[in-house]
Amino acid sequence: MDTLFLEFFQNTGFYLCDYRNIIMIIVGMIFIYLGIAKDYEPLLLVPIGFGMLVGNIPIFKGLGLGIYESNSVLHYLYFGVTQGIYPPLIFLGIGAMTDFSTLLARPVLMLLGAAAQAGIFITFLGALALGFLPKEAAAIGIIGGADGPTAIFLTAKLAPHLIGPIAVAAYSYMALVPVIQPPIMRLLTTRQERLIRMEDPRHVTKREKIIFPVIAFLLCCFLAPAALPLLGLLCFGNLLKEAVVTERLAVTARTALIDIATILLGLTVGASTQGDVFLTQNSVKIFVLGALSFGIATACGLLFAKFMNLFLKKKINPLLGAAGVSAVPDSARVVHVVGQREDPSNFLLMHAMAPNVSGVIGSAIAAGVLWSLMI
Repeated sequence: MDTLFLEFFQNTGFYLCDYRNIIMIIVGMIFIYLGIAKDYEPLLLVPIGFGMLVGNIPIFKGLGLGIYESNSVLHYLYFGVTQGIYPPLIFLGIGAMTDFSTLLARPVLMLLGAAAQAGIFITFLGALALGFLPKEAAAIGIIGGADGPTAIFLTAKLAPHLIGPIAVAAYSYMALVPVIQPPIMRLLTTRQERLIRMEDPRHVTKREKIIFPVIAFLLCCFLAPAALPLLGLLCFGNLLKEAVVTERLAVTARTALIDIATILLGLTVGASTQGDVFLTQNSVKIFVLGALSFGIATACGLLFAKFMNLFLKKKINPLLGAAGVSAVPDSARVVHVVGQREDPSNFLLMHAMAPNVSGVIGSAIAAGVLWSLMI
C-alpha cells in the first residue's frame, strides 16, 4: 500500500514541480489579476496568464500533454503561432475595426507613425551589441513597435525559440502603455506645447475611404513585400468595412474571427512559457531591451513632432508623436488623457488616432524590412 501511494505521489505535479514552474505560475496569476482587476488589456493578459498556468503544470514527458510534444493538442494549436497564422487573422479583424478618416484628413501625421518605428532599428543594433544573433536581434527590436501580433509573426519567422519571452514582453508593454508613456511625454514636451489645439480635420468622403486600403496595400507591399501577410489582411479587412456591401463579412472579421484568433494565440503563447524554457538570462535581456525599445519609439515620435513644428505654419501638438507606436487605441487614449490634464477642453483622441493607425502600418512594414534583410 505504501509503495502504491509513493508511486502515485511521484506522478503528481507536487512531486514533479520545481521553483521555475512556481515562478511562472505566479507571473500568470499576476497577468490575470492585472487583466481583470486593473483592466490592463484583459483580452490579451487573461488568455496569456491562464496559458502560463496551463504550460507550467508539471507533467511527465512523452505523455503527449506538453506544448512542445509533437502529438499534443496544445502543440497543434501552437502551430498557428509558430507558422504565423494567428497574427494575420488578428490584422484582418483590426482592419475591419479601423477608421482611417483622421489619417486621410491630415496625411502629414503619418510621418509620426513612421518616426516611432526608429525605436525598432535602434534596439536591433543594441541587441546585436549584447551578443544576440542577427535574426534574434531583429525579432527583439520589433517589440518597440508595441504590436503583439507583429512581434509574434516576425519572431515565428526568424527566431521561433524566442516566441515566449518576446510575446510576453510585447504584450506586457502594450498593457503598461498608460504607465510607461506619460513620464516620457511630460519629460520631452513643455506645458505650452501640450496646450496646442489641433484644428478640426476635413471631411473624408466614402470614395476616399474605399480607395485608401487598395492604394495603401499596393504601395506598402511593393515597398516591403515581406509584409504582405500582415498588411494584405489589414487592408482587406478595412476594405470589407468601408465597402458597406460586405458588412456581414466585416462584422465576422472584427468580432468572432479576431476573438477566436486572440484566444488561441494568447493561450498558446502563455503555455509556451514553461519555466525551464522561459527563465533564462536571454529572457531578462529581452525584457530590458523591450522596455528600452518601447521608450525609444515613444521618444522618437515626440521629438519628430517637435521637429515638424519647425516647418509647419499650423503647429501640431507634439503629444501626438507618442501615438506613433502601434498600441491601438491605447496610445491615442494616453495622448488624450495627458493633454486633458493640461486643458480639459482640449480633445486630442481623434487626432491621435492618425499616427496610431499609421504606426500599425509602420510596424508591419518594419517587420517586413527586417525579415527581408535576414533572409
